[in-house]
Amino acid sequence: RPNLGYVRVNAHHTEFCYGDLVEVVGPWLDGIILPMVETPDQLQSVDWLLGNLEVDAGMEKGTIDLIPIIETGKGIARLDQIAAGGAAGRIRRLAFGAGDYTHDMNMEWTLAEEELKEARAAMVLQSRAHDLDPPFDTVWIHIKDLDNLEKSAVTACQMGFQGKMCIYPPQVEVVNRVFTPSEEEVAFAKKVLAAFEEAEKQGSSSIQLDGYFIDYPIVYKAQRTLEIMAEIEG
Repeated sequence: RPNLGYVRVNAHHTEFCYGDLVEVVGPWLDGIILPMVETPDQLQSVDWLLGNLEVDAGMEKGTIDLIPIIETGKGIARLDQIAAGGAAGRIRRLAFGAGDYTHDMNMEWTLAEEELKEARAAMVLQSRAHDLDPPFDTVWIHIKDLDNLEKSAVTACQMGFQGKMCIYPPQVEVVNRVFTPSEEEVAFAKKVLAAFEEAEKQGSSSIQLDGYFIDYPIVYKAQRTLEIMAEIEG
C-alpha cells in the first residue's frame, strides 16, 4: 500500500529510543524504522514496548510494523538469528544500511558498491529463508548524483530487494521508476500467462514464447510482476 506513515526512531542502545516510541505510537502510525539492530533481543524488547503502547492507545497488538535496519558487521553476522527470532509477526521485512556498515567494517563505500555484494546477498537470502518480504536497500548518500543512484537501485532490484530507502526528495522518482515494472514487463507478463494458460489446456507445461523457454518459474515471475503492479496501483 502506498503512502504509509513510518517514523525512524533512535537506536535501541541509545537513551532516546524509549522516549521516541512513547511519543510517536498511536492510531496514526503505520510503522517504526529501528536503526542499528544487532540482536533479536533488541527487536523483542521493542516489540514488547510497542505492544503495551498499542494497548494504551486502544489499538490491537501487532498493528504497528517494525522494520529493523541492519547496518553493522554484528548485524549482518547475526542475520539468521535476527530474521528468525525478532518479534515474529510484527517484522515483515528488513532494511540494509550501508553507511554505518561500511564505517563499522572499515570499508570504502565506492560508487560501484562492489564491496556491498556479500551483505546485500545475505539480506535477501535470510529474508527469503525466514519467509519475510524482500528487504529494502540502503540509502544513497550522494544526493546530487542521480545517475549512480539509478545504477545502485537497479543492482539492488536485480539482487532481489523490493525497494530502496531515500534521504532526498528527487531520489524518490528514480527509485520508484526502477522498482516499478515497466509497461513492457507488464505486457510480457500478461502474454506469458495467457500463452501458458492456453498451453496447459492442451496438456503442455512448457512452451516457447518470443524466443524464451517458458515453464512454471517464468510463469510465477510473471504472476509476481502483475501482483506488484496491482499493489502499486492500489
